[in-house]
This record gives sequence, C-alpha cells and structure tokens, in this order.
Amino acid sequence: MENKVREVGLLFLRLGATAFGGPAAHIALMHDEVVVRRKWLSDQEFLDLLGATNLIPGPNSTEMAIHIGYKRAGLPGLIAGGVGFVLPATLIVLFLAWVYARFGALPQAEWLLYGVKPVIIAVILQALWNLGSKALRSWEMALLALSVLALYFGGMNEVALLFGGGLALMLFRNLRRLRSPTLAVLLLPLSMSAPFRLSDLFLTFLKIGSILYGSGYVLLAFLRADLVLRYGWLTDSQLLDAIAIGQVTPGPFFTTATFIGYQLGGVSGALLATLGIFLPSFVFVAAANPLVPRLRNSPWFGALLDGVNAASLGLMAAVTWQAGKTSLPDPLTWLVWLVALIFLLRFKVNSTWLVAGGVLIGFLSHTF
Repeated sequence: MENKVREVGLLFLRLGATAFGGPAAHIALMHDEVVVRRKWLSDQEFLDLLGATNLIPGPNSTEMAIHIGYKRAGLPGLIAGGVGFVLPATLIVLFLAWVYARFGALPQAEWLLYGVKPVIIAVILQALWNLGSKALRSWEMALLALSVLALYFGGMNEVALLFGGGLALMLFRNLRRLRSPTLAVLLLPLSMSAPFRLSDLFLTFLKIGSILYGSGYVLLAFLRADLVLRYGWLTDSQLLDAIAIGQVTPGPFFTTATFIGYQLGGVSGALLATLGIFLPSFVFVAAANPLVPRLRNSPWFGALLDGVNAASLGLMAAVTWQAGKTSLPDPLTWLVWLVALIFLLRFKVNSTWLVAGGVLIGFLSHTF
C-alpha cells in the first residue's frame, strides 16, 4: 500500500507541475498515464469516475486526481493524489503572487504557452478518440454527444448540458420504469460578511468550492460577484490579473485562489484561500467514490452516468475546437500539433516529454 501511495503522489506531483491547458487537457493527460500506460483503470472505470466528477461541484481535474488516488490506494491515495496535483501549481502561483505584489506586474510568459498549446490540443484529441470509442457504445449516446456539441456552440450553459444530457438518457432508457418523480432542491446559504478578515476569506472560497459547477469563466463570475462587487476587496483589473495567472500556470485553474489570497492576506491568506476552494472536493470525492460501482449497476443511475459521460465528451470536443482556433495561429504551431499527434498515436510517446518539447520550441521561437 505504501508503494501505491508513493506512486500516486509522484505521478500527480509531476502532472501538477506540467499539466497546462485546463481541465480537458488535464483529464486527457491523466487518461494517458493511468489507463494507457499504467493500466490502473479501464476506460470504462475512468469514464465512470469522470461522470461522477461532473455530478459534484468543484474543479473537475483535481477531483479526478483525488478519485484516481482513492481507487489506487484508498484514503491515503486520495490525499496523495489531490495534494500532489494541487501543490506544484500552488507554489508556482504563490511565487508569482509575490512577484506581482512586489513589482506590480506579471512576468511575460506568452512564449511558454506558444509551444505548449499545440501539444495540449494533440493530447486532448488522442484522449477524445480513445474515450469516445469506448463511451459512445450506442446510437443514442453518439447522438447525445453531437447534440451537446451543437447546443454548446449555440450558447447553452455547460452545466445545463451535462445534467440535461444525463437526465435525458436516463429517462429515455428507463421510460417504462417511470413513476412520479420528485425533485428535492438543496439551497446552500450564502455567507455575508463585512470588511476583510482571514476567516471571511476562507469562508468565501469554501462556499465557492462547495457550489461551483462549470469552467473557469463560471469561476470568474463567482469571484467577481463576491470579491469585487459584494466586498470590494479587489478591483476588476486585479481579478483579471489573477485569472491570467491561473491560465498561464500548470495544474488546476482554481489556484487563482492562491494568488487572490496572497494579495489580500499574504501567505496566510494564500494558504487559507487555497484550502477553502479545494477542501470540498476531497470531502465530495470521499463520499461519492464508493457509490460509483453501485450507480453503474443501477438501471437509472447507470444511464445517468452514460449520459453525463457522453455529454462530457461533447463538451471536451467543443472546448478543444475553440482552443484550437487560438492555439494554432501560424504554420509552426500547426507543425508542432501534427508532430505531437503522430508521436502520441504512432509511437506512444509520454505526453510529459512532448509538453517539455513544446516549452523548448516556445523558448527558441521567442529567443530567435
């Protein structure tokens, strides 16, 4: 067991330090490592964990790291997976927050992402191909994934698409079992406080981590509502700088909280904000993970998982298309993308080496 915990911790430390590109890219990298290379999980087990992750609030890629750690090495693995994935990004963001506080500006890092983004697009496409061939086992699941893709581009909210897709497939497959469904709505109280205190900072991020579904843009809306409009702790410019830091650093985007916490309350504020936004994920995963096999065996919830999985792949495809339009602006980035895709599909090269190659190409293109 101790060896398994160490394996989990070291894997997610490495991924946390090298996984650029947001949740879709992180999940693709995890799939490559734990399904393709290490065989810790089957494709179906990975998809079911992904589906369960989409059913609970919080950062999806971090929760996948926690789920995988739990499956591999129990509760110690749960902690090792989550902490390992979050820690590198937290330390990097903490350093950048110190630089920002001292010099009033962010270091320029466009060159870093120039070569990495095309590699990440290739990694996501590989994962979409592998997962899609396993997940879309029937015509209705393939139709659902395509419908989600189209509706996303039509402007529909991704959270509504995930839950709507899951519920649609569940009802379609179980129509004969349908009786009189009931719906319970849980209203979470919003904490309202006055001038800045560390305790208020922690509770604000704890609330956000407990109820937030969706992408970084949804996180931006929550942060602006609480920190800019409600409390007046940040300006819009400072908030956008915090979002930028989350985008250019590896690991989970939610380490934006680390940057904000440092600006408001120094190192203590950074640690409390980080703890607040990530803590609910550990609790939710610990509660949900043992239920996943039971959900899979239920006709109702198994269909719900299938629907959410199909919707997730549709959303991943939509995000990849959008990211590709901005990540491949010139012939060199197209070439990097194509070479990375060939190395992944034909030669099974570890994606970490390809990301490192992307960093090198970005550095050389910026320097020369």
